[in-house]
Amino acid sequence: MHSAETPPLSSWNEGPIKRALLAFVDRVTREGSEDFVAHDARVAAFDNDGTLWGEQPMYVQGYFAFDRVKQLSAHHPEWAHQEPFASILAGNFDAVARGGEHALVELLMATHTGLSSDEFEAVVRSWIGTARHPQTKRLFTAMIYQPMRELLDHLRAHQFKTFIVSGGGVDFLRPWAQEVYGIPPEQVVGSAIETRFELGPRGPVLTRLPKVSFVNDGPGKPESIQSHIGRRPLAAFGNTDGDLQMLQWTTSARPSLGLLVHHTDAEREWAYEEHALVGKLDQALALAPEAGWLVVDMKRDWKTIYPPS
Repeated sequence: MHSAETPPLSSWNEGPIKRALLAFVDRVTREGSEDFVAHDARVAAFDNDGTLWGEQPMYVQGYFAFDRVKQLSAHHPEWAHQEPFASILAGNFDAVARGGEHALVELLMATHTGLSSDEFEAVVRSWIGTARHPQTKRLFTAMIYQPMRELLDHLRAHQFKTFIVSGGGVDFLRPWAQEVYGIPPEQVVGSAIETRFELGPRGPVLTRLPKVSFVNDGPGKPESIQSHIGRRPLAAFGNTDGDLQMLQWTTSARPSLGLLVHHTDAEREWAYEEHALVGKLDQALALAPEAGWLVVDMKRDWKTIYPPS
């Protein structure tokens, strides 16, 4: 939260992107403005990986799944000769990434199921509290983007309700999103697996099943926004082609704002776009000028990337 002494978006460099963001918020929240929007309709949707925190060289949930494979491997000797588990146990993470969606789904089914919802939440909380990025050595929760956290705070200071709309697993995100982003679990929308209600020895439980319920990416994002939120966002923020349809859906009404985070800073973070194994940005970037979406150049527009250590 900013104060009178701390101007909004203080980690953003002065320039057209910062001015456009501040002008938009003022325009839709100032009574008397032609674009004024009542506070109950002020919804902002944020992708997570690569938009609110780092995603290179692998999604954070991927690292979580890798660690789960190592923890569970003693009970699965067959994994030593079975992909994608053999590559993980050998430390060949690039091979897993090249395996595509099939390898990822198999990995998540093996490492994210067979637990109750409460047990899985406890596992996530324990892991996220200590896990560090292998290159930056920062806690993953310290790899959030300070400028985007300030944007979240600025929107909420103007009575926006902020949502995460992520391709990541909803049950992986919810245990820590409120502490890290200020976004409560009921405002997190993500990919999901099926659960089953059961009466166990200790009472009712929701058991996580090895079956994907919904993949929240691409066209799935506006579909999940409609089913989970029930309002078209006033603003949407993403960084890959997986966010394209969310931005199109959001900005098909007026007033609205769409924004792409373009990773251009190889020195302070990573520089990547259309050729990346993770975080491909090609079609959405090409459509941005005609669509009127803002494109953040991280190297140019952000004074800092991560919060102070």
